[in-house]
Amino acid sequence: MEIAVREVHKYFGAEHILKGMNFEIYKGEKAGLLGKNGSGKTTLFRILAGQENYEEGSVTVAGKAGILAQIPDYPESFSVISVLKTSFERLYNIKNEMTNLEKTMALLHSQEKSISNSDSSSIIKKYGALQSEFEAMGGYTIDSDIAKVCNGLGIDKSMQDRQFNCLSGGEKTRVNLARIILENPEILLLDEPTNHLDINMAEWLEEYLMQYKGTVLVISHDRYFLDRVVQRIIEIIDGKAEFYQGNYSYYIKEKENRYLQKLKLYEQEQKKINQLEEATRRMHQWANVADNAAMHRRAFSMEKRIEKLRKTEKPRTEKGMKVSFKGIKFAGNDVITIKDLVKTYNSRCIINNINLNVEKNDRIALLGNNGCGKTTLLKLITGEETPDFGLCRIGSSVKYAFMPQIVTFENPELSIMDTIRNELIVSEETARNRLGAYHFKGDDVFKQVSVLSGGERSRLKLCILMNSNINLLILDEPTNHLDIASKEWIEEAIDGFNGTILFVSHD
Repeated sequence: MEIAVREVHKYFGAEHILKGMNFEIYKGEKAGLLGKNGSGKTTLFRILAGQENYEEGSVTVAGKAGILAQIPDYPESFSVISVLKTSFERLYNIKNEMTNLEKTMALLHSQEKSISNSDSSSIIKKYGALQSEFEAMGGYTIDSDIAKVCNGLGIDKSMQDRQFNCLSGGEKTRVNLARIILENPEILLLDEPTNHLDINMAEWLEEYLMQYKGTVLVISHDRYFLDRVVQRIIEIIDGKAEFYQGNYSYYIKEKENRYLQKLKLYEQEQKKINQLEEATRRMHQWANVADNAAMHRRAFSMEKRIEKLRKTEKPRTEKGMKVSFKGIKFAGNDVITIKDLVKTYNSRCIINNINLNVEKNDRIALLGNNGCGKTTLLKLITGEETPDFGLCRIGSSVKYAFMPQIVTFENPELSIMDTIRNELIVSEETARNRLGAYHFKGDDVFKQVSVLSGGERSRLKLCILMNSNINLLILDEPTNHLDIASKEWIEEAIDGFNGTILFVSHD
């Protein structure tokens, strides 16, 4: 057994997050950790990593763990390659010891100093032991191991030479993932490992984890990644763990089956309650007529049984967001026209002579590795960037909406409610109704936009877009920051859009 969690309780103030969490993960097992946002997934990871305390219970992690939940701090001078080489600290120390012993032996030999057989034998023996350890730990393949992982995760030579502290958040996450893989730990704890990876990188990571001999516990909102990598699902519901012995596809079917079984049992209990209530009513009537105290006692006993049955709650499913885009019809057929398009940044040609016609009702996925110019092309189409050469034109009858990769708002100090009312020009009641469909309810609508999470900002932006009259939808990574339920909802919503779609996605 590699990981054992026993009756763990965790509070944040008065909020009880983990309520007697129990689970085990065995050596070599690969498990996915699911749960809606705020359910305690990342908190549990921090507890397993020893970065978070807990009030009750016990946690055992048997073996060296690599954790992708937090990016370590490094000195200002550290380059990316310096960070990656920290994975081999023990090997570099051994190599230095071997080098020092080589110098000592060479010096003694050159000066022809007398040295006892026992001392000479001791130095040679120590050198031999270090060399064996160095070889066994992969000391002679450090450079090729670094090259293999960097190639898989898109960390090219120019990126390796850059200062780590100057990288973007996504680039730092990628380098940190590479560092953890190079450490080759016995246990991998991965929090959203496919974030910031393009399709090729995500597929490389899938292949790596499928061949990895150690234990994996992964938090992920990537359904296809979970399907390929994990053999078991652990879901956190109301602070406790539920288990599914299969991948994500199995989990979806089994969860539905369990819900239907619970619903059937609940409905049977409701029928039983009705039957018992009718029997109790008649029994009291007969007892009154016959003045029979024993019959009254039997009726009272049945009423207690009814009360116990009433405590069973009706099983619930997570209520989905049932909304759709408001669309308007095209007057023409040409939506986007691109001819001989060229765009250069700092003498680097990003867009080179692209030609493309987007026509009414086209649904186009724009794919490519990170940095190849996908977002740049979208910015050229929307007019945020100007081409160096060529034509990029949106049709005259086109009304489009653009959702960028990083969602921002013009006035982030406004509340969610005020943002919606300003954007859509609607009453407070209408705004509440529309926000409710996007799971912004109660006092949540008075939160400042500036404090929203990435997923919440995406939902708010979609609420605005879907309530606008448009016939072209341009999306840059629309499922970023969304949990699985939200991803499935946006798929349904976009599928129901009757206009033209152009989108960038690694999903």
